[in-house]
Amino acid sequence: MAEPIIYVDADACPVKAEAMRVAERLGLVITLVSNGGVRPSRDPMVQVVVVAAGADAADDWIVEHAQANDIVLTADIPLASRAIDKGCHVLGFTGKPFTTASIGMALAMRDLKQHLRETGEIKGYNPGYRPADRSAFLSALDTLGRKAKALAAQ
Repeated sequence: MAEPIIYVDADACPVKAEAMRVAERLGLVITLVSNGGVRPSRDPMVQVVVVAAGADAADDWIVEHAQANDIVLTADIPLASRAIDKGCHVLGFTGKPFTTASIGMALAMRDLKQHLRETGEIKGYNPGYRPADRSAFLSALDTLGRKAKALAAQ
């Protein structure tokens, strides 16, 4: 199996720098995919892909290129579901993994919250990103990266 690649849904990603540090430490290629606004890197292990503007253009690019055992970093639940279907490991920006066991509930909660926002039952605010989220993300990505590397070596 090929060495895993880390794909980052980089638009509005609060942990790009942290993800790049973990990728460097583990010797993994990291690909930042966005509609723009991500600066190119001189590091050959950091790839920056700018896709055309569009609601799901970055998501579609990631799903098209990701392979089983690759790592996808995203807060986008539909993208997480599509990546899981391809056999990818998926991690949210708070360090919470999306798995085959959890993705169905995550999709259902997303749809419910969208309905409640549309009907005015709840406001559309997301919780703020906390230092504890950053720490949990770093730990989870390091563990997941080591796991994916071990699976690739088998």
